[in-house]
Amino acid sequence: MFAGFQHKEILVSVGGAVLLDGTDLPANASTGVTFAGYPMADLLNSIETAGDLTQIQAQIDITGTQFGVKPPGTPMPKTIKLSNPRFRCPTPTRKESVMYVCCVKDPKFKGKKPNATRYLPRQKADLTIAYDVLQAFGNNYMVQVTIDNWSPISRLDSWNLTWEWKRGEFIYNMRGAYTLNKEGPACVYSPAAGYYKDFDFTPVYSCEKRPIVVDLPSEREKDKDVGNIPFCCKNGTLLPPTMDESMSRAVFQMQVYKLPPDLNRTALYPPQNWRITGKLNPQYACGQPMRVSPMIFPDATGLMSSTPAVASWQVACNISRPKKRAAKCCVSFSAYYNDSVHLRLRLWERHGAMLLPPEALLVPFDNRTAKARAWAKIKHRRVTNPMPCGDNCGLSINWHIMNNYKSGWAARITIFNWQDYTFKDWFAAVTMGDHYSGYENVYSFNGTRMGTPFNNTIFMQGLPGLTYLEPITDGRTPAGPRQSVISFKRKDAPNINIAKGEGFPKRLYFDGEECALPETIPKASRAHRRATATASLGQIVVAVVFVMVVAVVDSLCLR
Repeated sequence: MFAGFQHKEILVSVGGAVLLDGTDLPANASTGVTFAGYPMADLLNSIETAGDLTQIQAQIDITGTQFGVKPPGTPMPKTIKLSNPRFRCPTPTRKESVMYVCCVKDPKFKGKKPNATRYLPRQKADLTIAYDVLQAFGNNYMVQVTIDNWSPISRLDSWNLTWEWKRGEFIYNMRGAYTLNKEGPACVYSPAAGYYKDFDFTPVYSCEKRPIVVDLPSEREKDKDVGNIPFCCKNGTLLPPTMDESMSRAVFQMQVYKLPPDLNRTALYPPQNWRITGKLNPQYACGQPMRVSPMIFPDATGLMSSTPAVASWQVACNISRPKKRAAKCCVSFSAYYNDSVHLRLRLWERHGAMLLPPEALLVPFDNRTAKARAWAKIKHRRVTNPMPCGDNCGLSINWHIMNNYKSGWAARITIFNWQDYTFKDWFAAVTMGDHYSGYENVYSFNGTRMGTPFNNTIFMQGLPGLTYLEPITDGRTPAGPRQSVISFKRKDAPNINIAKGEGFPKRLYFDGEECALPETIPKASRAHRRATATASLGQIVVAVVFVMVVAVVDSLCLR
């Protein structure tokens, strides 16, 4: 259900539901929020339940703060409606402090027929998390968590997975992963200790409401105690399936203990508010778990039979574009026809752009201020006050237009690693826009064209033996660079105008993280264009004179 709040509301607590996008409380609800039922996720009809109100209605208790409504005014939302395409909701009716709406089924809606089991279809997303209960007992259950990376241009390094237990559960044991804080002895002060009075909490993995789960190192893959799970133990690395399908999945299992009133085999509730993060990776927005059809597993004995899970849920996570000031990867533009480097600096919006000389790209961000001032003085440009702040991005990429000739043009991409972290099996993706059809080759990287939905995109990764992007070590400068030339043919993109800045990418990704592009693009000056035109005219005149001389010589030889 969507509630269109309009008074800068901040939600402090929600009962009977959770926020669909998994936002933590307190949450800013000024632009509206969507609620999903929890623990009661389904509403049955009155015929199936003989009018049992406890099964056909749900109540959401909301506590929060609002701004801008003076007493005796009542802070009401702008609208309320079901977030279900099968229903149509008219404009709600308001009477003082009450608002209601009657939603009816949309007769024009044409969707897939619901299956007899009433399970929701599995969603397609950039990354999905499966929560499959393998065994269920009275006070505990065994569950398998599967993380699948479906995006062809994203990855996760040293992934951290977290969620929120809503019903007092705790993790007794794990295989294939572990919690950062293993606090068995501290569990004696948790609510679980009040019920399990004679329970030995020493081997317990975590009683935290929000545990942080990380992957095991690769050397523990065959460990009989904590490993020995298919697709486990990759040291937190999830590659895109376009690189290695076997490295695009992570699996771990855990034994979860429950508290009253859930001491029943069928009382199964997945945790809520899932989050997954990585080292230098995309930002994911995860929804709440949705009940789906039970996952089917092959028989453990190797026979042809299969075994379904007791219950299954799916969490769908999609990549969200980072805010401009939150980018971890930054891009700079330069060209042979312009002697300044254009890069993305903070405070540009208010104080204007500062350009840099090309050699400034080889020094850390902290050492560029003096070069920026000196370059502004040489170029007679205004020095902004205050000076723009460097982004201090852990990774920077320079795209340089090298040349522009009759049959094509070429660019050079250089990747700098300013962190104390080595990127293993790194990759980059460049979206070129309308002029992508002219792409010819990448020479020092392994470059391939990508298909739908990433049309106009070039996927690049290191060649064998060059798959590591190293940081600054032992005083080395520049920082672990990787560089390659990319060539384009003008035959397939004849209308491209390099001098007007059309040779620069529209988007650029590194290890799945979308990099921040400069606000300005280097363009050729009028003087440079006139000089180029004059040079071309001079070449034509010389060629004509040369032909005339050859013709005269030939005529003399004939005599």
